[in-house]
Amino acid sequence: MIKSGVPASITMAQACLESSDGNSPLAINANNHFGIKCSNWVGPSYIQDDDAKDECFRKYNTALESYDDHSNFLKTRPRYAFLFELDKTDYKAWAKGLKKAGYATDPSYADRLIKIIEDYQLHMLDTQEELPLYADTKSPIPSSTSASSKTSNDEVIAEAIPKTEVRPKRVFVPSVDVVDPFSSRKVSEKNGIKYVVAHHGDTYHSLAKELNLGYWQLPKYNETTEDAPLFEGEIVYIQPKKKEGERKFYISKPGDTIFSISQEHGIKMRYIYKYNNLNEGASIPPGQKIYLQKL
Repeated sequence: MIKSGVPASITMAQACLESSDGNSPLAINANNHFGIKCSNWVGPSYIQDDDAKDECFRKYNTALESYDDHSNFLKTRPRYAFLFELDKTDYKAWAKGLKKAGYATDPSYADRLIKIIEDYQLHMLDTQEELPLYADTKSPIPSSTSASSKTSNDEVIAEAIPKTEVRPKRVFVPSVDVVDPFSSRKVSEKNGIKYVVAHHGDTYHSLAKELNLGYWQLPKYNETTEDAPLFEGEIVYIQPKKKEGERKFYISKPGDTIFSISQEHGIKMRYIYKYNNLNEGASIPPGQKIYLQKL
């Protein structure tokens, strides 16, 4: 969680659900605890039936590699980028966001994750910067109805797990390289936000399909509609734009609009309106100072 920004409760709940608590054939035979398939994968693989017959899944040397790749998978796919704007302690929003982004086809996926988190109080992990590592124990974490639930998180954990089981902390070393899912299209950055440049004939729908994104994500990130035309050379953000720009202000040029300035500097339009006390849809005359940061 500290390294990747993915809530610990979400990681643990997904692992429990996707791997049947580590007992699925995929987890046992391929150390794959998250059901991640072979797309953009050059490592070893494991074949089993899933939505279709003989589907390819990633195979890992250790379970640790699977957990590491899960974090990398979420961080490097723009379809999940909006999740990292959420509070790391808001496990319900993360669970619903994973379902919305298409992590699983099960319509009850978010509810099932939330139930696992709440049944086993995994959300306690999200509020701890560091927790000691313990050996296996059959002592459950006390339920929310027990007397000890009225104490602090640290006290509940201390009561739930025998102190004799404490192990030294391990140094975590990432074992899986980050995969670039956009090898077919050059990805650049503006204001720290990744974007691609539209080619002749591109549409938001065709780009979303090419980049393995949800159909709704590109229009949302670029603050436009799904059927808006794309012109050759136009910037298309594949991550949400930011609240502020790298520069303090910008001097408008002929033809500029709030939308064009927003796209050029990677700032959400509503903040440009706010910083400049402008009404939505206001026209911009040439030579006007447009603030890109909060005054």
